[in-house]
Amino acid sequence: MLKIKRFTFNPFQENTYIIYDEKGSAAIIDPGCYEPEEKKELYDFIIQENLKPELLLNTHCHVDHVLGNEWVEQTYSIPLLIHENEIPVLNSAKVLAPNYGFPAYRGIEPDGYMSPGKEISVGQEELQVLFVPGHAPGHVVFYHPTSKICIAGDTLFRGSIGRTDLPGGDHDLLLEKIKSELFSLPDDTIVYPGHGPETSIEFEKIYNPFVGKNASY
Repeated sequence: MLKIKRFTFNPFQENTYIIYDEKGSAAIIDPGCYEPEEKKELYDFIIQENLKPELLLNTHCHVDHVLGNEWVEQTYSIPLLIHENEIPVLNSAKVLAPNYGFPAYRGIEPDGYMSPGKEISVGQEELQVLFVPGHAPGHVVFYHPTSKICIAGDTLFRGSIGRTDLPGGDHDLLLEKIKSELFSLPDDTIVYPGHGPETSIEFEKIYNPFVGKNASY
């Protein structure tokens, strides 16, 4: 079984996640930590739980989700994996970060690329990689069938979806991919989004105004 811990960082209130197995093998997903106290919160939890970070994963590469990439890579000497379509988004973060009030941001290059349909090992557990573009061109989602955990980034929120008015966004594609990729997961799957509280696939199928059964979009 995988355990999951959420942190909420930076002015965008971005959700950073650590997932880890019974032996402490861990992956850090979308580190949005920028301020020293945010980095300390993440660091202290890893020490407290005796975790061994092995991977750094980005669901997508918008600024608020990559602010802590360099710090995580340097602190734990672990590889960064992204979808190849996110390369221009990651590169643009270097230009955009100062405009959003993050002048100390330093970008890093990915060490590898994730392919949809493949699995990523976190210790002895396997994460499925789902391709859900629309909010960002190379957006991926991580699903762990045994724990029924879905780390959705900025694709699906409780009662909402990711914005699609940023470069590389595609509203119709996002709706299509949520329905085909995420809504095919079991109804009791817990969705951990990039912002805001957790939800479930069942709840969003019924109540989400964009993609639910009574959607008006």
